[in-house]
Amino acid sequence: MKALLFSLLLLPIAALAQAPVIQISGANFRPLPLAVPAPLTVDEGGKKAANDFDAPFVFDLRASGIFQVLDRSSFTADPKEGVTAGSINFSRWADVGAESLVKVQLGAEGSTLRGELRLFNVGTGREDFKASHAVPANEPRQLAHFLADALYKHLTRESSPFLTRITFVRKTGSNRDVWVADWDGNNARALTNGGINLLPALGPGGAVGFTSYRKGRPDLYVQRPGEDARAVVQNGQMATGIAWSPDGKRIAYALAEGESTQLYVANADGSSPKAITDTPYGINSSPAWSPDGKRIAFVSNRGGSPQIYVMNADGSNPKRLTFQGNYNQTPDWSPRGDLIAFTARDERNAFDLFTVNVDTGKIGRLTQDQGNNEEPVFSPNGRLILFTSTRDGAPRLYVMTADGNNQLPLPMEKAGGLTPDWAP
Repeated sequence: MKALLFSLLLLPIAALAQAPVIQISGANFRPLPLAVPAPLTVDEGGKKAANDFDAPFVFDLRASGIFQVLDRSSFTADPKEGVTAGSINFSRWADVGAESLVKVQLGAEGSTLRGELRLFNVGTGREDFKASHAVPANEPRQLAHFLADALYKHLTRESSPFLTRITFVRKTGSNRDVWVADWDGNNARALTNGGINLLPALGPGGAVGFTSYRKGRPDLYVQRPGEDARAVVQNGQMATGIAWSPDGKRIAYALAEGESTQLYVANADGSSPKAITDTPYGINSSPAWSPDGKRIAFVSNRGGSPQIYVMNADGSNPKRLTFQGNYNQTPDWSPRGDLIAFTARDERNAFDLFTVNVDTGKIGRLTQDQGNNEEPVFSPNGRLILFTSTRDGAPRLYVMTADGNNQLPLPMEKAGGLTPDWAP
């Protein structure tokens, strides 16, 4: 009931005027120059939460790719300037190049933290949007994600990735454990505790599937909230790479038997498995569903080297998509349906990220000359890509826009992260 109450408190109170919708893609797109001063506080409760609210709020806006969040060190406005149009000196914000201004005010009411966001057009001095939300006082990060999401929706008419979750593997000594976190990598919780656990995937209702060696060989497990992990595939020599269909009713995975590895599709509980590839002595792996659930992208060496293929979900009509390079892997199908992101190894044995257009086969490069970059996965709205990079040393998670721009490390409390997945 409490969660419902707080959800109902999310009030885009008034879109006081219909602001222009930001067209995120296309030749005419440019990030909106946005000033985001530190939040104002009305009491000690708001002051106490300000820093924990501010960092994720600013990161959400910066990472979205639709804003050019201006450097606060350039601001000339009075830091104590008010939050209403009549109290704002807009010429000071125009002087630093801002076209829009976001003001946030925080305050506490008992055990509740309340935030109010206002968006202003700097050129006209008009208040374009206002939203407020309340959360338990110990959840300022959630308040930040809610208000950033409200602003994103207002300006784009699309859902943001800020209220979604990710899963990844973190290495600790000889162990590999599965973690689940907020989209920015914070509020992370370990799902497994020791052993070798790999290739996690997010499923419906908070379920997480993964490959685990807990019985000595790799099998597929699914863990649902409040329950212990349960094996769903335990046959074959090695079962890996669980992937849920978009409706959550089926899973696809790879199963090694004898001298080959074939792809299977089964019901979500692992029942009624059916092989959808049949390539003797070949390896087929890394299934990724299309957003309509009708096709599957995968990796196969049937042509002599690992390449990206697509086929119908029943295994019919396989088609090779990549022809450049000799080691292409880890496909992920965009929720928008048009692109598949993948990892490619070049002639220097460096790994970088690319996209291939499903219809035309056109290749787009996303990363270059910045360490090894692997395991791309699209955000649920298809606008961002999460990936693992070694550009700063040890592997850690980065995010970028779907065209490869604005590459940022996730501000995780504890670095690290391999084979991520991303879901609503």
